[in-house]
Amino acid sequence: MPTTRSWPFIATKEHRRFIEFADTVKRDRTIGLCYGPAGIGKTLSASRYARWDKAEPLLRNWGPREETDRDVYAALSRSRTVFYTPAVASPLRELRDDLTLLTNRINICIDQHVHDGIHAHDMPDYVELLVIDESERLSANAIEHLRDQFDRGTHGVLFIGMPGIEKTFSRYPQLYSRIGFAHHYRPLTGEELTFVLTRHWRKLGTDLNDDDFTDAQAVAAVARITSGNFRLLQRLFAQIQRIMKINDLHTITADVVETARSTLVIGAT
Repeated sequence: MPTTRSWPFIATKEHRRFIEFADTVKRDRTIGLCYGPAGIGKTLSASRYARWDKAEPLLRNWGPREETDRDVYAALSRSRTVFYTPAVASPLRELRDDLTLLTNRINICIDQHVHDGIHAHDMPDYVELLVIDESERLSANAIEHLRDQFDRGTHGVLFIGMPGIEKTFSRYPQLYSRIGFAHHYRPLTGEELTFVLTRHWRKLGTDLNDDDFTDAQAVAAVARITSGNFRLLQRLFAQIQRIMKINDLHTITADVVETARSTLVIGAT
């Protein structure tokens, strides 16, 4: 049974908008703010943008290089982005050390790609964007440190958080005055939700038919339960597949959807 992490990535319109937003923050070397409800895909989009799905295992488990690592070097060279999630209540020293370590390792990887494995004696800083996920976790000292690093450096900074994070940052005028762009990440709606549901239907071995009343009822139930929330959608379909397998069903109906919903704890997603 697929988990919420194993469903294939879907490039939604909101993801495309995030890419344009992040590219602008990176190009203009400014500070950006991305906010939206939990579970709608902010972290997934940012991780994908930074190619963290490819790079994180290598960066976290640093050791002897292998030939297959060249793909990671190339991906990091394209993104030139550090993606970081601070730990809860982490001290400033931990954040500072983590970012320094990740930045240094990414620079080494990019330098290997740029110079085709030949070590450069005077290695530049290739990183152009720092993405901080779950920014609500940042302490006042951490926020001031990141603002100071931004002033001293040449890279952009992108903060990701829940709605209201913009009000929190307004308490830090030195940082807030430097925010160049804000992006409201929105849930799936309308035709895009139908497109994503079509992919999920196919994943379960069936086709979504707009002219089939049973399918229309099931789609309406999914839309009502999830409100276009990406994470909740994945959790719901993981349960739908489990129910269909247990009961040897081959059609997704509104009853199946409701049964799947009853197995989930749905609150603040």
